[in-house]
Amino acid sequence: MANPSTPRIAVIGAGPGGLTFAIALKRQLGYENFIMYEKASDVGGTWRDNIYPGCASDVPMHWFSLSTDLNPNWTSTHCDSDEIQRYWKQLSIKYAIESHIAYNHLVHSATWDAAEQLYHIVVEDLKTGTKSSTSANILISAVGILEVPRPPDIPGVKDFAGDVFHSARWNNSVELHGRKVAVIGNGASATQFVPLIASDPEVQVTQFCRTPNWLVPPIRANYSSRAMWIFRNIPFAMRLYRWWLFLRSEIFYYWIFRNGWTRGRLTKTLRNYILAKAPEKHHKHITPTYTLGCKRVILDTNYTNTLHKPNMDINWDGIDRIAEDGIITKTGEKLAFDVMIFATGFTVDKYPVDVRGSKGMTVQGYYDSQKGPKAYLGTSVPGFPNLFMVSGPNTTTGHTSVIYTGEVQVDYIVKLIKPILNGDVSSFEVTNKATDAYNDRIHKRLSKSVFMSCLSWYRTGGDGRVTSIFPGASTRFWWWLRRPVWSHYIAVGAERWERRLRNQRIRRSLLFLALLVAASLRFFGPSRRGQLISLYRSSLSQLSKARSSVINL
Repeated sequence: MANPSTPRIAVIGAGPGGLTFAIALKRQLGYENFIMYEKASDVGGTWRDNIYPGCASDVPMHWFSLSTDLNPNWTSTHCDSDEIQRYWKQLSIKYAIESHIAYNHLVHSATWDAAEQLYHIVVEDLKTGTKSSTSANILISAVGILEVPRPPDIPGVKDFAGDVFHSARWNNSVELHGRKVAVIGNGASATQFVPLIASDPEVQVTQFCRTPNWLVPPIRANYSSRAMWIFRNIPFAMRLYRWWLFLRSEIFYYWIFRNGWTRGRLTKTLRNYILAKAPEKHHKHITPTYTLGCKRVILDTNYTNTLHKPNMDINWDGIDRIAEDGIITKTGEKLAFDVMIFATGFTVDKYPVDVRGSKGMTVQGYYDSQKGPKAYLGTSVPGFPNLFMVSGPNTTTGHTSVIYTGEVQVDYIVKLIKPILNGDVSSFEVTNKATDAYNDRIHKRLSKSVFMSCLSWYRTGGDGRVTSIFPGASTRFWWWLRRPVWSHYIAVGAERWERRLRNQRIRRSLLFLALLVAASLRFFGPSRRGQLISLYRSSLSQLSKARSSVINL
């Protein structure tokens, strides 16, 4: 039962990020005074919304799940969206989170009130259309990364008279049998659903591609009943398997993103695979010319085999414009279509909620002023007290599990907000200095990375700063977020907490010094012991003076 006298937390989104936070809040702190606003009618986020044929994880499932809730019943190494959605739904029930969720509620705005030290939030009930106001001391942004579909920027896109939809909002009511279907885009989603819609020989599929992708040979497989029995019954088997998957992803990072020699060898291997599998008529276009790792590496889910089917074709000519009854290519050729499916990805460089901070600026306004999304540790934004993000800027990777990085962030946030929940601090706001220093550090690494060698959704506007990717291994991400550096934050209402924190630091320093001196006295002769004792007394005097100093947070 929530205690109304304790600080209130509002969470935007009940996808994997929001649920990970809610579970950690309950498991680690036993905290109940929180509410989650979810604009849809169920949990799950991207796994609830993406229902296109073949939608599945491209990260192994035993690594693409919470460390607190391993699942021995995954049916495949890479499960489909339905099974992943059920996993998150079961967790929301297991941890009694459902009672904290306001479904069909869209957060329109949140404005920081410095005097009251809280956010005033405007929420719309999407079923009734009514708006209401509420407040929260802490605001958790868990809106996700792949949340807002990006339509193609092509002239005449609204003129098409046939059926049209984005793959992220798949329309099951549209009949594809016996029709000509244009697929615009060739990223991860298209590579998954094209083989399935083209499995019907009466569906004529033409895929319009601008840039080819590096394809990895199929690695998906169903788990045998024996393997699942081992996961359920052999102690530590599942945990050890997860550690192996983690280690494999770290090796992949160093092979692709850090070592030019191994990247070159893998590039040759993948090029040979693509040319061996794809029809010869596509060889001129289907092999990427950009550096391996610059864009998302895609699993071949029967895609190259599908290219051999008579009802499947790829068009590399480029789209000049869309007409009422089809597409006109840049060569002037007009192709007629009945259905158009956009597989053009998501908008990841815009923040979708009107959140205003201590200076009246919105999060998007801050992003614009910085020429792209920017945050401290991908979690805190200067000018926005008590706003903490899950999967914020520069937190995704090209090699590991976003569930893992989300857990690391959530553990950091829980440590950060604990003094607030205990009533010791009113608010934390990250400093501009710390944010700039952190971003200078990561962008120095990114400027020398493979991510700068091509256009991709990892970069603002496709060709700007890299604002989605974290420039390091998973272990580095964990190390940087293992605990808050309090001096990087401005704390309000924290006088007692600051004094207690200072005294804890002094006690730790005294203990360390005492242990150091004791060890030194054991190993040094009598002639040096006097000097050591004198040094110890001098250090004690300095630490005593420090007790009266003010911590500069």
